[in-house]
Amino acid sequence: MTNNNNPFKNIEDKFKEMQGGKQKKPAGADKVITPKKPFNTRKFVKTAITITVIFAIAVILLANVYVVKEGEYKVVRQFGEITRIVKEPGLNMKIPFIQSVSSLPKNQLTYNVSEAEITTKDKKRIIIDNYAVWRITDPAKMISNARNIINAEMRMEEFIYSVIRNEMGQLDYVDVVNDENSSRGSLNDRVTTKVNEFLAEGNFGIEVIDVRMKRIDLPEENEQSIYTRMISERESTAQDYLSQGDAEKRRIEAETDREVQEMLATAKKDAAVIHAEGEAEAAKIYNNAFSKDPEFYNLYRTLQSYSRTIGDDTMIIMPADSPYAKILTGYLE
Repeated sequence: MTNNNNPFKNIEDKFKEMQGGKQKKPAGADKVITPKKPFNTRKFVKTAITITVIFAIAVILLANVYVVKEGEYKVVRQFGEITRIVKEPGLNMKIPFIQSVSSLPKNQLTYNVSEAEITTKDKKRIIIDNYAVWRITDPAKMISNARNIINAEMRMEEFIYSVIRNEMGQLDYVDVVNDENSSRGSLNDRVTTKVNEFLAEGNFGIEVIDVRMKRIDLPEENEQSIYTRMISERESTAQDYLSQGDAEKRRIEAETDREVQEMLATAKKDAAVIHAEGEAEAAKIYNNAFSKDPEFYNLYRTLQSYSRTIGDDTMIIMPADSPYAKILTGYLE
């Protein structure tokens, strides 16, 4: 095989060229020395300031973003004055350092009214305990006239107490206890309506949904006397029932005795009639029988007289020749 036809010839030539080109060079002949650049302090400070400013802006923006929830109002104030009231839920922004945001509930609230002593129309002293369900309808008016929720509840309690005291003074104790059967209608509905009228006149921006009585009690100093009087009334009522029962008992017994006497009299009368009829029938039969043999009848009557007049210790004195003596002695002609 010739060199021209050797397939490895080109590979060998290239390998030799590579070996021939690798010659040792002195150390450091290929290194290029470049001078070091100085540290740029100004650029570093500028970058740090930029990052700090961006971070501060982000913090300020996030701190001034507020969320309005479904059941609340957001009141935005600027230097203490109300600028706007946000009612719709969502994200909102306020002006940093100038505006402030506070929350007010939009849903219904419950307030326990303080216990109060009331005098009814019939001069009964009672203690009532109420609660009210209310809500804020106009936050601006509520803040303007009541300042906060605590003051609004205090004013509402004053109106409730005033209306209840006026209404109780026109009702008897029984009508208060049986409110559903009162001829004047529901006391709770009347109180709710009048309290809302007072709140509307004062522009308090709140509305009472309902006023209800939780309980009605008597004052402690009156409880024992009331209980004693109730016991006395119940005992009097029980005695009336017993008296009515005794009277009814005597009436029934008298009526029963009368009916019994009437029944006995009727029975005796019927028995006498039947007995008389029987004796008449018996006499008739006797007469018919005795009329057939008069002598036998005389004998029978004589024997009956003996059975009635003569006993074990009977002593009879009569003439010996009397017919009666002859029969007794057995002498018959």
